[in-house]
Amino acid sequence: MAWRSQLSRNLKELRVLFCQTSPSSASARSFVEKNYRDLKTLNPKFPILIRECSGIEPQIWARYDMGVERGIRLEGLTEPQILKAVEDLVKAGASPKA
Repeated sequence: MAWRSQLSRNLKELRVLFCQTSPSSASARSFVEKNYRDLKTLNPKFPILIRECSGIEPQIWARYDMGVERGIRLEGLTEPQILKAVEDLVKAGASPKA
């Protein structure tokens, strides 16, 4: 999983949005609980923003150079699928056009 250390090179910011209590956000909460520490350890100065809001649909947003952003809805995805989505966002940042 070498892509984990590429966060700070390929992205400018990663935002995870989810509800603290809704069942649709359970996998997003689990993703954060299991992966935040590792991602932050590998990218200590990289902003990983966790936004909790009651009733919000779980989403993840990546900000690239020039203010370009890409978002993915996480509702219905499992934790491994969310991890793959983050990997795809990071790899997309490696290409010249994000």
